[in-house]
Amino acid sequence: MKIVEKNSLKISSVLFDFINNEAIPGTNIESEHFWKGFSNVVHELAPLNKSLIEKREIIQKKIDDWHKLNNQKDFDKTEYINFLKSIGYLIEEKEDFAIETVNVDKEISSIAGPQLVVPVDNARYALNAANARWGSLYNALYGTDVIKGKINKSWDQERAKKVIEFVKDFMDRNIPLKKTSWRDVQKIQLEKSNLILTNGSNNDFLKNDNQFIAFNGDEKNPSSILLKNNNLHFEIVINPDTMVGKIDKASISDVIVESALSTIIDNEDSVAAVDAEDKVKCYRNWLGLMKGDLTSRFEKNGKEIVRKLNSDRNYTSKEGKKISLHGRALLLNRNVGHLMTNPSILLKDGSEIPEGMMDAFISTLCAIHDFKNNKNSRTGSVYIVKPKMHGPEEVEFTNALFGKVEQVLGIKKYSIKVGIMDEERRTTVNLKECIRKVKNRIVFINTGFLDRTGDEMHTSFEAGPMIFKGDMKKSTWLNTYENWNVDIGLNCGFSGKAQIGKGMWAMPDQMANMMEQKISHPKSGANCAWVPSPTAATLHSLHYHEVDVFNEQKKIKLRNKAKVENILEIPKADRPNWSMEDINRELENNAQGILGYVVRWVDQGVGCSKVPDINNIGLMEDRATLRISSQHIANWIHHGICSKDHVMKIMKKMAKTVDEQNKDDPLYKKMSENFENSKAFSAACDLVFKGRVQPSGYTEPLLHQKRLEKKAST
Repeated sequence: MKIVEKNSLKISSVLFDFINNEAIPGTNIESEHFWKGFSNVVHELAPLNKSLIEKREIIQKKIDDWHKLNNQKDFDKTEYINFLKSIGYLIEEKEDFAIETVNVDKEISSIAGPQLVVPVDNARYALNAANARWGSLYNALYGTDVIKGKINKSWDQERAKKVIEFVKDFMDRNIPLKKTSWRDVQKIQLEKSNLILTNGSNNDFLKNDNQFIAFNGDEKNPSSILLKNNNLHFEIVINPDTMVGKIDKASISDVIVESALSTIIDNEDSVAAVDAEDKVKCYRNWLGLMKGDLTSRFEKNGKEIVRKLNSDRNYTSKEGKKISLHGRALLLNRNVGHLMTNPSILLKDGSEIPEGMMDAFISTLCAIHDFKNNKNSRTGSVYIVKPKMHGPEEVEFTNALFGKVEQVLGIKKYSIKVGIMDEERRTTVNLKECIRKVKNRIVFINTGFLDRTGDEMHTSFEAGPMIFKGDMKKSTWLNTYENWNVDIGLNCGFSGKAQIGKGMWAMPDQMANMMEQKISHPKSGANCAWVPSPTAATLHSLHYHEVDVFNEQKKIKLRNKAKVENILEIPKADRPNWSMEDINRELENNAQGILGYVVRWVDQGVGCSKVPDINNIGLMEDRATLRISSQHIANWIHHGICSKDHVMKIMKKMAKTVDEQNKDDPLYKKMSENFENSKAFSAACDLVFKGRVQPSGYTEPLLHQKRLEKKAST
C-alpha cells in the first residue's frame, strides 16, 4: 500500500487521491485546509475515543465480578440496580425536556412509513433502495405470497384478478367512496377540479375530497390520479392497453405507492470494509448518491442495463398548477461505531485511525455536494446514524465530533443530524440522558432486537445460561425495552419532529407473514420500521395507510411509562433442564447462521447475505445476527450446557450443510474440504470459542482480522 504523509498522518494513497480528486472538488474547501483540520481533530479526539472503549471494559469487569460474587444467592433486583448506579452504569434521569432539532426533512419529522437499509458498497443495491420511494403495488402483490396460490413469472390472469381485488379492498378502507365500492368503478375522470368515478350511469365521489391531490393526462381521460392518505401518496395508473388494464372495469393498470420514505445507506453491519480499498468503494458510492450521478451497469437477459437515480415525479394539481413530488428516498448514512480502527490512515503515534471519526468527516464532506442541488435533503441537513454507543458519555463524544467536523468543513452548526441506534444496554437504560446530549441534533432512535440481545447476553454473561433465542421475544426485558424506547422518544418531544424506529423484518421471502405481523410497528407508535427490500417497503407502506401513527402516539403518551427495572430483568434460565435434542437444535441453528454468514464475509467480502436457517427459511443476515448467535453458544459453553468438543462437532456438521447450500455459487470455497486451512471456518470458530472475551461481544475485530488475512493471501 502506497502511503502519503500529510499533517502528521500516514494516509493510503487510494484514500488520499479519492478525497483530493473526487470528494473535495466542488465543495469550495481547500485540500490543505481539510487535511490540517482533519488531522487536528482526530489527534485531539482519538485518545478520548480510546478511553471510552476502555471504560466499557472496566464497567463490564465490575458487572462480571458482581455476578460471580452473588450467583450463589437469590437474585435481589434492588441490590443489583443500586450496584449499577454505584458504578455509573445507570444514571439518574434529570428533568423533562423536548428536543430542539431544526431543519429536519418531512420524511423524518412528519411522514410515517417504511425505512430501507442497504449496504453502501453495492452501487446497484444502493440505487435500487434510493429509488424505492415509489413502488408498484400490483407487482409487489403479484410476485409474493401475500396473494395465495402459485406465483407465476409469466402472465396469470386469475392471479392478476386477485391482486386487483386486494387493492380495491384496500382502497375501499382507506380512500372510500361516498356510495359504492372501487370494485364498481367503470370510468375515472375530472370535471371542474372534482374527481368523478362513474358506475354505469351513476356518478360517485370520494368521501373525503381532500384525498384527491393531482392528475396526469387529459381531464376527461386522465392517465393517472394522485391520492393521499395519512400524508402518503399513491398513484392510480389508468391504461386500457396493458394486460391488467384490459381486465379491470376502470382500466386501472397499476397502483404506484409511496414506499421507502427514507433509506439508511449502511457503512456498518451490512458491509465488509476492512481497508482503504474497501472504504473508498463505500465512500465513492455515497459521493455519487450525494452528487446525484451514481450509476450501475449490469447485464440482464443479454442486454446492458444502466441504473441511475430517479427523477422527481410531476403532476397537475386539481387547481391546474404544476406540482412535483420527491422521486427518491431521503438518504441517511450509517457510520461505524466507536470501537473499530482502520489501517487506511495512521496517526502520528503509529496507531490506526478510529474508523468512526474517519466516517464522520468523509461522509459529511461528500454530503456537502447535496447542499447545491438539495435533491436529498431539502433543508441542508446531513443525516448520520450512529450505532453501538454505550451511554450518554459516548453520545456526548459523538456530538463533540460532529461539531468539530462542521467547524472544519465550514458548514452551519447542527447541520449534521444524528440517529441513535438504541442497541446497547447502557444506552437503553439511560436513553433519555443520551438524547439530552444531542437534543439539537437528534432525528432518530431505533430499537434493534439482535444487537440489543447480543449486548444483553454479554453484559450478563456471568449471571447464568441464557434462555433460547426464540424465547427472548417473549421475555420481560425485551417487551419493556420496545415500549420504553417509544415512551422515552415521545416524552422527549419526538412526535412530529423525529423518527421512532423499529427493527428489521429478516425474512424477505415471507411477505404474507410480514403483512400480518409488521403492522404492530406503526401500532406501537413507531413512525418508521426497517424492511429488507424495495418490495417489502411497498407492502409495508400499506400499514401506514391503515394506521395513523401520529394519532397512535397521542394515545400512547397517556399510558403508564415502561419501567427500567423490568428492562433489567436478566433473561437467564433459572433451571435449565432442556433435552439434548432441544440443545442440539438450538446449537445447530446458531452454528448454521454463523457459518452461512461468515463464509461470505471472510472469503468474498459480502457483508449482508440471505442465509437459510435450520428450517431452510432464508434470513437476511448481518453482523447483528452473528453477534447474538456467537454470544449465545459461548454463554452455553461457559455455563456447562454444552462442551467445546460438542460444539466443534456441530460446527463441522453445519459447515457441510452450508457448503451444500452454496454449491451453485461459482465463487464459493468449501469449508469442509479443509477445515484447518479455511479462514472462514476458523473465523466462525473463533467467534464462538473466543466469544467471551470479545469487546461487548462484537464480531468486527475477529472478522476484520480474518478478512485482511484472506485478502493478503489472494
